[in-house]
Amino acid sequence: MEKSTKIKGKKFRMTSTQTIFCSFFVAILLGSILLSLPIASNDGTTTDFLTCIFTATSSMCVTGLVVVDTATHWSLFGQIVILILIQFGGLGIIFVASIITIFLGQKMDLIQRSTLQEALSLQKVGGIVRLMKFIIKGVILFESLGALILFTHFIKEFSFFKALWYSIFHSISAFCNAGFDLMGIKGKFSSLTSYQSNILVNVTIMLLIIIGGLGFTVWDNIYKKRLNFRKYSLQSKLVILTTIFLIFVPAIYFYFFEYNDSVGVNRVLSSLFQSVTTRTAGFNTRDFSEMSEVGQAISTILMVIGGSPGSTAGGVKTTTFAILIISTFAIFKKENEAHIFNRRIEIQIVKNAITLFMLYLNLFLLFSFIICKIENTTLLQTFFEVGSAIGTVGLTLGVTTSLSNVSRILLIALMFFGRIGGLTFIYAVLPSLNKEAGYISEDIVVG
Repeated sequence: MEKSTKIKGKKFRMTSTQTIFCSFFVAILLGSILLSLPIASNDGTTTDFLTCIFTATSSMCVTGLVVVDTATHWSLFGQIVILILIQFGGLGIIFVASIITIFLGQKMDLIQRSTLQEALSLQKVGGIVRLMKFIIKGVILFESLGALILFTHFIKEFSFFKALWYSIFHSISAFCNAGFDLMGIKGKFSSLTSYQSNILVNVTIMLLIIIGGLGFTVWDNIYKKRLNFRKYSLQSKLVILTTIFLIFVPAIYFYFFEYNDSVGVNRVLSSLFQSVTTRTAGFNTRDFSEMSEVGQAISTILMVIGGSPGSTAGGVKTTTFAILIISTFAIFKKENEAHIFNRRIEIQIVKNAITLFMLYLNLFLLFSFIICKIENTTLLQTFFEVGSAIGTVGLTLGVTTSLSNVSRILLIALMFFGRIGGLTFIYAVLPSLNKEAGYISEDIVVG
């Protein structure tokens, strides 16, 4: 579907993907302007605009990469602006606008529904209003519960109002897979390292990250079918199984090979938390720079894979990863079609998965090489930072704060690309030509 307006007598058409693209761009620009105001900084001075743009992009794209410490640099006003951007970015501007439309008693037309379908990665337009109401109830429920649980611990450390604000901020940040934190008061850029042995904080943050990263349609499927896994849609099955695999398999590696300095529950918590947080969340309870190169490489791969479609997470997405694996095994077994759970995967879906993967891989490598040459960092360090940006994660090896302006601009572009999605970005930027030619086929030997 397309939006049409008149500009100087000419018909201008804005597609659904272009609407999503522009909404994020405008929100980031407005957020940058607000953060540049003297009231937004702790010392009452104006923050340079590139830092504001970087922070606003990281917030809106729920990434968590920062060049100034959130707790010590930004005032309460600045932190509120960041949190609003995180919430809007996690849900999507189109979704928030549609909720306001419904709240005001107005009906959405077909164009609005089509745009919302694109924004939430839905397979059909039908029932979209009901799903929106279900999503907003779920978001309020999970973020409120998360804040309430965190408050029971933070009240032991901080004053009532600070504990309340910290609980709300970290609950929303975790649910939206943003990774922004206010623990810089304990040490700049320290994230949640002071809570590495705290079971309550660790488990609450992990659950919020996982729930937010599953995807709204998966929520709906679980709500309708309860625990009857066989009746779940194929997408829900793939998301759940892939999520479980990507949490526990890396956690096992981290447990046996990375955290030998910890024992018992602390070791289990550290291993699970780092495995969960690399899937686009951005918090950390351990210093990633202390990891081995293999551990950092595994973390980079997890960051690029990311969360699931139609969720608050970014990355290539779990379903893309799953489809590539399923298709690979189908080829190994010399089968004509990729299939799983007695369901065939359409060839167009496989093509989309391959295209998306190659797009992310090429951008990941290209930007890594460029930044590596500019900054003279090691390639693994650069891979980690670039993977964190394109996967909208926010984890760092301590390189981000020392990057040049050119490298920061490149990371801004990657964060934006990673959040709105590869295919959405391409469809928004490139015109749809819709030209097909009946070319003669010819065989090519592969492998």
